[in-house]
Amino acid sequence: MRVALTFFTLSLVFSILLNAESLNTLTEQELDQGWVLLFDGQTPGGWHSVGKESFPKSGWEIKDGILTIHKGMGGGDIVTSKQYSNFELKLEFRMTKGANSGIKYFVQTGTHLGLEYQILDDEQHSVDQNHTLASLYDLIPAKDKPYKPMGEWNQARLLVKNGYVEHWLNGKKVIEFNRFSQCFEALLQTSKYKDYENFGRQEKGHILLQDHGATVSFRNIKIRIL
Repeated sequence: MRVALTFFTLSLVFSILLNAESLNTLTEQELDQGWVLLFDGQTPGGWHSVGKESFPKSGWEIKDGILTIHKGMGGGDIVTSKQYSNFELKLEFRMTKGANSGIKYFVQTGTHLGLEYQILDDEQHSVDQNHTLASLYDLIPAKDKPYKPMGEWNQARLLVKNGYVEHWLNGKKVIEFNRFSQCFEALLQTSKYKDYENFGRQEKGHILLQDHGATVSFRNIKIRIL
């Protein structure tokens, strides 16, 4: 019994170490495809607070290869130093009960505005359908979402090319739209963004991780230019 227990313990430790080593890394295939890391698991390099050149001194924590925004600590939104136009973005996120956050893209320098892949604990928020997990916030609801139980890691994927956009959740496409289409313009006119000129249709912009007063973690953040 002791031998079996010891073997199980060693296997568990090995599994944890193996997983830790594979976090925030790129495979040879990914490197060949042009993927780059937006988070190296150790430093905030490539990210800064909105409207500043530095990373927040509190609120955001980097530990064990994971980037976490903590509830109520005033970390604020963070954005990438670079701007992107046509790209594919992947990351994993882990929610806590009542979580509310988002991944924004085409964010203009010095602002918090952008198209948003919403991260939300749907079960704890009674809101409109276009204010739900993986939705295009306030514009298009995600449907038939294969989300994982609270506390587990989910994978978000964004595909953006020549106006065409897809939201994916855990390997399934849950939204697609053209941000230059008449349909998109009609959606804007009935949304909170109707008074923002050219919203979501800029040539390029930053990627933003949102602090919305809840604890949410991120890892394996990677991007490639299309």
